[in-house]
Amino acid sequence: MYVKELTVRYRQRRVTGMLSLPGRLTNPRDAAAVLVPILRDEVIEVCGLLCLSTQTDILAYYELSRGTLDSTIVHPRDVFRIALLANAATVVVGHNHPSGDPTPSPDDRVLTQRLKDAGTLIGIPLTDHVIVVMDGRYFSFREAGRL
Repeated sequence: MYVKELTVRYRQRRVTGMLSLPGRLTNPRDAAAVLVPILRDEVIEVCGLLCLSTQTDILAYYELSRGTLDSTIVHPRDVFRIALLANAATVVVGHNHPSGDPTPSPDDRVLTQRLKDAGTLIGIPLTDHVIVVMDGRYFSFREAGRL
């Protein structure tokens, strides 16, 4: 683990802070370890994007959307616009479930497929879609073999 300074876009303002990050995101557990502290305390659904280098180092985190108690809207064009601007080689999308149940909804499954298809077309693959909850549990589409 090492500490890296990241500039995070949060509620339309830039916040610079220190996050303890793994050297590389080598597995879904690493991605969850980054996303849980960022998203777990949110009382509404929030979706974020981790932009990764070719060596799977984190280049940037970007908050894609803030929603309601049980949904948030994410469009592939927004995900890949940010990925292109960050010069990302690959991306990980993550969001929270305030309900405390990390099980993906039908909408989560549809979004994951759309992002996978768009990423393949653009050349920036979706590495994983991780759903986190307050107690630190998570669901990884990659780990579950659904990506």
